[in-house]
Amino acid sequence: MRSDEVTSSASSAVIYGILNGLAEQKLFPGQRLVELDLAEQYKVSRNSVREALQQLAAQGVVEIPRNKGAAIRSLSLQETQEVLDVAERMTGLLARSAALGIASGQPRDPIQQALAELDRANTAQDVDAFARARRGLYRALLNTSGSRELKRLFPSIQMPIVYAQHRPSTLQKVRMRDYQAMCDAVLRGDAQAADEAGMAHVQNVRSAITHRFSSSPAETET
Repeated sequence: MRSDEVTSSASSAVIYGILNGLAEQKLFPGQRLVELDLAEQYKVSRNSVREALQQLAAQGVVEIPRNKGAAIRSLSLQETQEVLDVAERMTGLLARSAALGIASGQPRDPIQQALAELDRANTAQDVDAFARARRGLYRALLNTSGSRELKRLFPSIQMPIVYAQHRPSTLQKVRMRDYQAMCDAVLRGDAQAADEAGMAHVQNVRSAITHRFSSSPAETET
């Protein structure tokens, strides 16, 4: 294996670890990311860590201010709304595309299994398992859709930061109910209903976050 391939593989491990830590709420918006600590944690060189942080910065996950260390990006309320605007359209499109995949003969099992795993995690109130199962569900929907562009673009939406930063107590119940409704439409092969359910899910997330801010106005600039 060439040295550039080794570096790329090592940096990918750091990227995955940071994204996974954010999704499982082990990392938080605003948290500093120390190169030396990351190199020790992932058993990679500091060059690999720097490459990973640069890639995450390009994706909007990490901020690297001049003369300061890297940190997980923190979203203002306006930035959160902008992320949700994109997520609403993209989630509807993903659900529609997956429903069309089912209608054209793609297997239902991967989505059904992913949804069952999500339901088990929700019942157990296991936040880490719920985060993993959620990612598994979206992978199943992306695979069912068969869209290369959705596979490329969907992971770039900064919903993990939104979920890590804004955690109203009602949000997980909203998400589970909405995932069920979206998947029901997808599994019926009903593209229009799936599109609407996907967009409704993000609209409900927006409502939960907005309600939290209206109850705690001092937090609107976090």
